[in-house]
Amino acid sequence: MKIVPITSILPHRFPFLFVDRVVETKPDEWIVCEHLVSHSSPILQGHFPGNPIVPGVVQVEMMAQAAILLTYYSGKFDPKTQIGYFIGISEAKFRAKAVPGEVLRIRIEAKRLGRVGRFSGEVHAGDELKSKAMFTAVIDKRPDDDAADDGA
Repeated sequence: MKIVPITSILPHRFPFLFVDRVVETKPDEWIVCEHLVSHSSPILQGHFPGNPIVPGVVQVEMMAQAAILLTYYSGKFDPKTQIGYFIGISEAKFRAKAVPGEVLRIRIEAKRLGRVGRFSGEVHAGDELKSKAMFTAVIDKRPDDDAADDGA
């Protein structure tokens, strides 16, 4: 498996890039990624002062970003011409707080890959389950950058 920089695949940037590294993947089946929860994260500055925790919706976003990486490594996503959008979530469960200093391990399994993909995901810190969800993403044609610059 050739590892390429995550930012060459995902359009997200700090502070909304929530995958720090790809640990392992089996194309067409699953991927494991990690995110270090930093004390300096802007999201934690407001959620919650004095008791910072990673919001559940951010954990779901981590899963969605990891799913696009799985789709890329499976040869079904070209970041130069396509973009992935998170379009649905079901069965989301938030089991434990994710806090600064933890390394969150994001494991995604593909239920269906293609233009519309279906995935299951879990976020753990060590052996502790933080969250899990089923979700759907769609791959679409990347917007024309020139048209976007012109306000179109």
